[in-house]
Amino acid sequence: MNAYLAEFLGTALLVLMGNGVVANVCLNKTKGNSSGWIVITTAWAFAVYVAVVATGPYSGAHLNPAVTLGLAVKGSFAWEMVPGYIIAQVIGGILGGLIVYLFYSDHFAVTDDPAAKRACFSTEPAIRHFSTNLFCEIIGTVVLVSVIFYISGGEMTLPNAQGTVPIGLGSVGALPVAILVWAIGLSLGGTTGYAINPARDFGPRIALSLLSKKLNTSPDWGYGWVPILGPMIGGVIAALGYNFIM
Repeated sequence: MNAYLAEFLGTALLVLMGNGVVANVCLNKTKGNSSGWIVITTAWAFAVYVAVVATGPYSGAHLNPAVTLGLAVKGSFAWEMVPGYIIAQVIGGILGGLIVYLFYSDHFAVTDDPAAKRACFSTEPAIRHFSTNLFCEIIGTVVLVSVIFYISGGEMTLPNAQGTVPIGLGSVGALPVAILVWAIGLSLGGTTGYAINPARDFGPRIALSLLSKKLNTSPDWGYGWVPILGPMIGGVIAALGYNFIM
């Protein structure tokens, strides 16, 4: 499978499973309505597991522009591949968001709360304070990317002519990454909803923009820059810190 296609499909699958659990918890008349934060963080962790298992051998399963950028800054990923990876991830996020809408369309129709519907696509803070929100997204992403680096070194040898190919999430194995994302959600997710991934937020937020009139809710672009900029800064800090320490 082409690496860019793998990033596109993997991110779409990640968003489908991850935002799908948010829809299950937040929308009216679902079987999982009001089941809570533990359900959301657990399912998001295993959404990462599923997506990494599916795409790790083909692209390294970055599935996150902050991981891709961090690996490039660290020197473990070719800069010329960064734009293609990020574009594939964002488009995958759009597709994942649209499928979540189609899957839960009947439940969107019986849900009046605009915030509940918006949460099925994108993150928003519990308390809106941009500097604090940005800080939280930066720190959450530093933890994510740093731990990936320290566990894996960001490299894996593939059994083909490519030799040693620098990759990201896939190189540490799917389950440890799922546990890492679960821990971040439980410990650090309560302030902003722990986007820690620009594609996971930006892509579905674009999907929501396409559906906003139908759903009668706003994509809230006034906040949308935080879960894009924060994780990207966090990925760079993690890479610089790793290179300095190691």
